[in-house]
Amino acid sequence: MQLSADAVTVRVDCEDLQAELNSTRDKLYKQFAEDTENNETIFYWIEDRSSLLLRSRFILYTYISDEGLTKVASWFAGENYKLLPGVTLEPLKMFFRIGTALAVPWTLPKLHPDTGEQLVNEEGQPLYEGYCIDLIEKLSEAMNFEYEIVTPKVGGFGKKLPNGTWDGVVGDLMVGETDIAVGALTMTAEREEVIDFVAPYFEQTGILIVIRKPIRKTSLFKFMTVLRTEVWLSIVAALVLTGFMIWLLEKYSPYSARNNPDAYPYPCREFTLKESFWFALTSFTPQGGGEAPKALSGRTLVAAYWLFVVLMLATFTANLAAFLTVERMQTPVSSLEQLARQSRINYTVVESSSVHQYFINMKFAEDTLYRVWKEITLNATSDQAQYRVWDYPIREQYGHILLAINASGPVPDAKTGFQQVNEHADADFAFIHDSAEIKYEVTRNCNLTEVGEVFAEQPYAIAVQQGSRLQEDISRALLELQKERFLEQMASKYWNETARQACPDADESEGITLESLGGVFIATLFGLGLAMITLAWEVLYYKRKEKTKIHTLDVKPKPKPFAQTKKNLEKLTGVVKLRKRDVAKTAKLGKDTVTIGDTFKPAKGVSYISVFPKNEYRP
Repeated sequence: MQLSADAVTVRVDCEDLQAELNSTRDKLYKQFAEDTENNETIFYWIEDRSSLLLRSRFILYTYISDEGLTKVASWFAGENYKLLPGVTLEPLKMFFRIGTALAVPWTLPKLHPDTGEQLVNEEGQPLYEGYCIDLIEKLSEAMNFEYEIVTPKVGGFGKKLPNGTWDGVVGDLMVGETDIAVGALTMTAEREEVIDFVAPYFEQTGILIVIRKPIRKTSLFKFMTVLRTEVWLSIVAALVLTGFMIWLLEKYSPYSARNNPDAYPYPCREFTLKESFWFALTSFTPQGGGEAPKALSGRTLVAAYWLFVVLMLATFTANLAAFLTVERMQTPVSSLEQLARQSRINYTVVESSSVHQYFINMKFAEDTLYRVWKEITLNATSDQAQYRVWDYPIREQYGHILLAINASGPVPDAKTGFQQVNEHADADFAFIHDSAEIKYEVTRNCNLTEVGEVFAEQPYAIAVQQGSRLQEDISRALLELQKERFLEQMASKYWNETARQACPDADESEGITLESLGGVFIATLFGLGLAMITLAWEVLYYKRKEKTKIHTLDVKPKPKPFAQTKKNLEKLTGVVKLRKRDVAKTAKLGKDTVTIGDTFKPAKGVSYISVFPKNEYRP
């Protein structure tokens, strides 16, 4: 009867709710007394249970605003209720207060698309959206209940206070402020002491590290950074020194083409100081430096220099390729162990979250293990075992991690943690958080990347009050949703159909950018500009030289004696007046000898075809 009274209370619609409630309750009690008096009422004693039971027939009434109290069914102890003819009853919907905490993408405020303000329903209650809201809506349809979303006034999902109580979602569920807790709530041993968990509704999740992708520092002259400054200076010094030494050896070697023209009757390259530096510079090109010196000393120097050039070019090419490749693949850390061993990257967690509690528990486990190890070794009988207290076989990393977290300062919520990661463009800050939420943020933010593998895996589950009958009902409803593949569709909706397509593909982002090699084009343009300036200087120099030459020709020299002029003419033309004895010698010369200048020298039979194979033969 109490349930009927409650049902009547819910359906009363009047201005004075309390007055109507009292009137309706009085009518029900009066009708109950009349029905009990008019029916056979039997009291009987049960020996086994030592209890007195009442057995009587009751008539079930309901209140209808227009008709008042109306008979709808009868009930007798030991029998099911029977509806009266012509009466149909609709089952009343249950009403639950469901607690949740804001978390992406589980529970989010539903915002107005234009103003960005949170929307409210007709009763003024705020509206929410997300994975958990869709799940609650589906459960309400399957279990036929109405609900109200309640967020905790203090705390997030809940932490254990020093006095043994809890705040947040767990605390509200514990004291009865809410009937069900649905959210990114992991099943932990501490929480299971005060609440009951239903079957998991989400796949295994855990803890993951997120960090900002390192921003590649672009530079127009990035190819110059492959070698250090001292290496570039050493290369320039080697080039200058080699050019100077080639000129020096070519000048003083008796076997050079300059000093031994008889051995090289054909035109040879003259290694002046300018030509020597040009040879040393062009040796770095694939075409090579061109014709090498003729002397053995010069060729020895050139051979050593070419070996140096080959090794330097190979080193530069290999380092440039490796430098650009490693830059694209560079990741500051790749696991929790590396994160704990380094000191450059700071990291943090959400304060009092399950992740924070995980590291606290692991540090406590490390301290406990070390204390047990110390007791075992110090209490050992042998001296050798006592000394092994310092050979602790377990690496203590969680203590260092917790110290680093406390030094950085835990953040109040996950949103703040992701903001701090985005603000550190040098990838020197990491955020350790729930893996499902991190994966969702990574798909929506192209600047973030996951680090390492998921660890400390635990499922997400719905929670109810301890001993609540809703535990089995919700478990059956979740099982039906799994059969319908509803949970898989929800995971695909929030983790696969996001803004991932807005991020550039890896193949597009891993190419060498123009900013990295723009210096090569700038160097080419600089050479082009320098060539144009040199051309202008050459033209001006040539015109000035021509003017000077014309001015010199305008000045008429003094006439010289005919004898002196004739002598100079003979020197220029190579015609020399032979003496009589030289004429006699000339008559005795054979066919293989020729007269050169004013002396007689035997000339070797040189074939122009063999010496100059590319020249046209001239008989």
